[in-house]
Amino acid sequence: MDQINLLFEPLFDFLESVPQAGPWYTNTIRFVMPFLALGVLIDVLRSLLRAHNPAETWGYLETPEGEQLPITHWENTLGRAPSSDVVLSYPSVSRTHAGLIRDDAGEWTVTDLGSKGGTLVNGEEVEGKTPIHPGDTLELGGVELLFLPVPQEEKQREIAKRRKKSRPVPPWGSLVILTLFQLLTVVQFAVAEGREWNPQIPLAFFGLTCTMWCYVFALRAMRRVGFEMEIIVFFLCTLNLAVTASAAPSGVLKEFLMILLGLLVFLALGWYLRDLGRASRLRYLMGAGAVVLFLINLAIAGVSHGARNWVEIFGIRFQPSELIKVAFVYAGAATLDKLFTKRNLYGFILFTGFCLGCLAIMKDFGTAAIFFVTFLVIAFLRSGDFATLSLITGGAAFAGMMVLRFKPYIAERFAVWGHVWEQASGKGFQQTRTMCAAASGGLVGVGAGKGWLESVFAADTDLVFGMLCEEWGLIIALLSVACLITLAVFAVRCTKAGRSTFYTIAACAATSLLVFQSILNIFGSVDLLPLTGVTLPFVSHGGSSMISAWGLLAFLKAADTRQNASFAIKLEKRSKRKERSDYYEED
Repeated sequence: MDQINLLFEPLFDFLESVPQAGPWYTNTIRFVMPFLALGVLIDVLRSLLRAHNPAETWGYLETPEGEQLPITHWENTLGRAPSSDVVLSYPSVSRTHAGLIRDDAGEWTVTDLGSKGGTLVNGEEVEGKTPIHPGDTLELGGVELLFLPVPQEEKQREIAKRRKKSRPVPPWGSLVILTLFQLLTVVQFAVAEGREWNPQIPLAFFGLTCTMWCYVFALRAMRRVGFEMEIIVFFLCTLNLAVTASAAPSGVLKEFLMILLGLLVFLALGWYLRDLGRASRLRYLMGAGAVVLFLINLAIAGVSHGARNWVEIFGIRFQPSELIKVAFVYAGAATLDKLFTKRNLYGFILFTGFCLGCLAIMKDFGTAAIFFVTFLVIAFLRSGDFATLSLITGGAAFAGMMVLRFKPYIAERFAVWGHVWEQASGKGFQQTRTMCAAASGGLVGVGAGKGWLESVFAADTDLVFGMLCEEWGLIIALLSVACLITLAVFAVRCTKAGRSTFYTIAACAATSLLVFQSILNIFGSVDLLPLTGVTLPFVSHGGSSMISAWGLLAFLKAADTRQNASFAIKLEKRSKRKERSDYYEED
């Protein structure tokens, strides 16, 4: 640590010899930083707008009239309903007649989905999962369809087209801008703190800079090209380190290690999701792990600020409910053949009830609300049944009213909502100070390390949006929100071309969780919603929250089907790529 201070010794000497240099730097740099942050976001958006997710064609179904209907997913519903993946407008075909499913090895199977007219393959009735091969005849309700492969020449043209249309903007420009942002932030803390600063601050920022560059170089060496999501998250993690350096400088190095651990979880989970069969089999283990974590939490967790959500094992303190978020999304996702098995949905409903019950006992109602909204998203994607979901929502609302009736201390937390200025020295203390600090920051902030909100309890966690507004300004605070919204838009674009319902449901659920949690954190800190005590993903100080957010990001990465964009999607073998190289050159 002493060696690090020696590196900045000339800077400290200069600041002491020229007293006006420090204020001049702060006043100048706080106008520069929003432009750098905007540059990072614009570069990412430019890449997203340039690169598309073209549909992939995996085969055709030829109708009796000779029309060839493309098969554009690994998991396809066949039926008369407009919502079917392959629409068959024949009266004898059921609305949702059958499922046509491909595995990782390229083998296809057909499953009857309770149709009235029956399903046949080569004249034999389908029972359970029945294999089907190119050239076979598939009969749905008496309508004969010929299952055809994609011609090799067409496949080559499609791959060339996908390479051209889905090629993102190279990441180097945004990485350079973000690196400059991080360097100027370190200098700002040196100016703000002087020789008394904690040398962990430059070490943590240097570690983050090296990590993001090494990550991009390593994946580029493996022929990967899509880094938009990761760059957005690295920017948010930069703000996370800045917030931690202001509020808890002695913990900034630990926070960087949590970012690094979160990145490793992201890589490990993304790699595991590459194999759909393997990934879907892990659902039950994930659900069981969530149950065990909840039971451990109920058994040994201590009470902290009214909630029992922190566990300490061998000196390591963590929040199980944050890690369970990843398991909850994983357990809720399902492949097409599971969607039409009602016991799987009922099992997930019981699992959700158990999770919400445990969170109620733990008095962690903010996290319970996040779980419930995520459950609604998953349940709708799995069933599409508005009536059942409305009934469940009504029951949850009734249960919430009963909790408020018989748990007065919870009602007190909601009573201050919208009236914080009337209790500015009492229950509204945190939110009134947050809004005052945010207002004092203006558009460009007072400068990193120059704020006073850090002295208020939970300023770097539940009230972190106020810290961003105060020290970094409203512009950068809103840009951080725009980054989270960009992740959501990115997920929506990816899921339209998703290969499996497993990836689609998981990506939508993870995105919904991150967005709703952000809404609770931001709106709660400024009294637009009750303050529920949840963190802002990737920005709030906290190891459990950071690891959880990175884990959820893996589901979004696995849904990205752009050519060579995601490490969570297997690349074609080099031998096949070499065979097609001549064709690409001609194209």
